[in-house]
Amino acid sequence: MAWLLVWLLCLAPHAWGAGGAVEVRRLGLSKVAENTLLTVVLDRSATPRVSSRTVSGKPQLVVEFPGARAGRLPTHLEGDEALVQQVLTETASPGGGVRIILDLFPDKPFTYWKQNRPSPGGQSLFILGLKPDAKARPVQARVVPSPEPEPVPTAPPRGELRERETLPEPAAPGEEGGYQEPKATVAPGSFAELRRLMPKAARLLQGLETEGWVVSESNRYDRPGRRFSRDFILTNRKYPELVVKIAYLPANVPSTPNINIIMLSTENLTGEVATEYQGLRQWSFAKIKQKYEDIGDFFDDALKPLRVKLREQTKSVALRDAAVFQNFLKLACPNNPQVADQVMNHVRAKVSPRFEGVQYTVSENPLTILNLVDFLYVKVYYLETPSGGEQ
Repeated sequence: MAWLLVWLLCLAPHAWGAGGAVEVRRLGLSKVAENTLLTVVLDRSATPRVSSRTVSGKPQLVVEFPGARAGRLPTHLEGDEALVQQVLTETASPGGGVRIILDLFPDKPFTYWKQNRPSPGGQSLFILGLKPDAKARPVQARVVPSPEPEPVPTAPPRGELRERETLPEPAAPGEEGGYQEPKATVAPGSFAELRRLMPKAARLLQGLETEGWVVSESNRYDRPGRRFSRDFILTNRKYPELVVKIAYLPANVPSTPNINIIMLSTENLTGEVATEYQGLRQWSFAKIKQKYEDIGDFFDDALKPLRVKLREQTKSVALRDAAVFQNFLKLACPNNPQVADQVMNHVRAKVSPRFEGVQYTVSENPLTILNLVDFLYVKVYYLETPSGGEQ
């Protein structure tokens, strides 16, 4: 009994520490005017260590959250073609911390600022902003005072901007037929902006807003002289396992349509199976080869059993929230009312351990796809023809 008591006393601090660590949930890189923004979504406020260094002649800016837990973080993000070549993430064992590495272009001096900002839903945002500065030293960048965060109301009205962009809107890109973004007349990141960008999806967007979905995150991806793509994440406190992801891909070639994608997904599903599966999906080929002789063994022995379990779990979520999926499909495909029933029939089908999932095209106009592989989702594609500069 005495040895058991000593063992429990030694174990307890580690268990308490793991449960109390801040969680780095998501991150994104965007560009607004001259500013490059790294936005990190946390479960609560935390101030990381930010340092600059040179590795093999390559300048880097490193953002470290010691002792933090990692959410569903990408291992790699494309850069902004101005200051940042790419963004890499490194995570240690649970509770070991999260490191975000920004590979920078050589000989491009800059200044940077840091800001913590509250976010609706009890989350917090850490924002690192970089701006070209010819007076700064190329490697050891100067730190400028952080701008004061804007006050965020505790309960913003539905449909208002959830993540406010305080910097000026980017100027239109260069010439040679590059996409010219229309001047904004509505708040970025709002349902009003979504309806302006995606008029064919206006009915679906109105329904989502009415049902209590809110824009919890929005990002802009700029490419000089090319296009200003946007993405949005919608959440609803009544359905914590569900998420709506929206992508706006404007045409950068004359006489071609904009592509808009709206997806209702079970990707927010939590638990041991979902966490393990997401972790395996991030393994590099080199790591797979260390543990499995053949890549096929990795899929058959590691991924496939988890896919079967995820298929069962996400099936339960979709059946429990069947009304959400049915209403989503009825609004997305108003001229094809049987789509909602078709999808739910596929969802109810028995899960086969041998053939764990499949994709179905359930509508062609608009193109609607049901995915039953790993995380269940419904994805709708809209093609918008630009007219008069308004999308």
